[in-house]
Amino acid sequence: MSSPTAADRTRSRVLLVAILASFVSFLDGTVVNVALPAIADELGGPGEAGLTLQQWVVDGYLVTLGSFILLAGSLSDVHGRRRVLAIGLAGFAAASVLCAVAPTGAVLVVARLLQGVAGALLVPSSLALIISTFDGAAQGRAIGRWTAWTGTAMIVGPFVGGGLVDLLSWRWVFWINLPVIAVTFLLLRGVPESVAEVGRRLDVPGAVLAALGLAAAVLGLVEGYWVVLGVGLVLLVVFVVWERRARDPMLPLHLFAVRNFAWGNIATAAVYGALALGGFVVTLFLQQVAGYSATAAGVAQLPTTFAMLALSTRFGTLTGRYGARWFMTVGPVVAAAGYLLLLTTDAGAAYLTQVLPGMVVFGVGLAITVAPLTSAILGAVPPHDAGIASAVNNAVSRVAGLVAIALAGVIVGGVLDVDSFHRTLLVVAGLLVVGGLVSLVGIRDRTGGAAAAS
Repeated sequence: MSSPTAADRTRSRVLLVAILASFVSFLDGTVVNVALPAIADELGGPGEAGLTLQQWVVDGYLVTLGSFILLAGSLSDVHGRRRVLAIGLAGFAAASVLCAVAPTGAVLVVARLLQGVAGALLVPSSLALIISTFDGAAQGRAIGRWTAWTGTAMIVGPFVGGGLVDLLSWRWVFWINLPVIAVTFLLLRGVPESVAEVGRRLDVPGAVLAALGLAAAVLGLVEGYWVVLGVGLVLLVVFVVWERRARDPMLPLHLFAVRNFAWGNIATAAVYGALALGGFVVTLFLQQVAGYSATAAGVAQLPTTFAMLALSTRFGTLTGRYGARWFMTVGPVVAAAGYLLLLTTDAGAAYLTQVLPGMVVFGVGLAITVAPLTSAILGAVPPHDAGIASAVNNAVSRVAGLVAIALAGVIVGGVLDVDSFHRTLLVVAGLLVVGGLVSLVGIRDRTGGAAAAS
């Protein structure tokens, strides 16, 4: 067997850096879920005050992540992906420290907002590095591996968080970011810088409109301030109008003229809205109603992690051979079946008979879905738009998640019990089925197996 060339070593390093940088961002989107009861006990209050803090600890991160990830995509294309990635890692480390030492709920929410800004710099730069480094079948395999590990971060978060909360403190769910970031910084030194695009401008008005619009809309949903919600929606409409006229828009609307990109992002909104809402409510139910410890609630969801690790790369490879359409159709429906199996759960939540079957089926469905979804969307645009395309897709997934969690109080009805849990499961399953149907109708594969690009 021949030894790896310098190019092979560079590609391997790029993939590892992309995985680690994205992993820490995805992990922090979910690792706090299992720590929410402990955070509310120490920094929140009883009843709805505690639930509101829990929602904002999650949505504070998602609202700035979703607001600035588009700007981050432009930054990575204009100023170089390696440089933007380094700035994001440094900012994420600093914000994580602030979260870990937060003395009040308000300080923690502010720190989470800052963490979201830094996290926004990580994902589009990481994916753009992969797109610009790999091509052909190798690109499909690389995206599959990236999907397996970063998708696993979303699922393994409750397990990691649960162990840290039970053994140490909820504050350690933020300290744990620092060693991962340190290793990523060391590896990043060997990654070559991409060539910055000449003549590109940053869309600052667009970034401000998106951030204010999303923040107002989420505040209105969480707190029930309907006037504020209306203001947020108006600002988002103005944002779209501005993007149509801007010289160098943060959200290039012409990308949505590409069929797979447009339909793939609609599917992303449904699927990732379901994932965020489902993960949030399942984790809280297992602890607050079923009486699981934080660690047990995390361990309960590990089968999904194992399914993602075992199958995502395989389905990424199959997508490069057969196209993404049928995987994106079948996967969400299988995942929905997993959530429907959880309808057997009562207040005791017997693990082997009521929780485990649903977790396994959901994990298989998720593994079938995520790598093909990413490949279809990013494979539909030219490589020079990889940064902004990945940013748009990640913004869609984050915004869908934060809106879903902002609506959690409405769906649950203020009190999480067996009935409201089952009601939420039906909503999650419905969103997943919608994602599958959208893919069936909208996604097209090229003759010969590659994902459609137009």
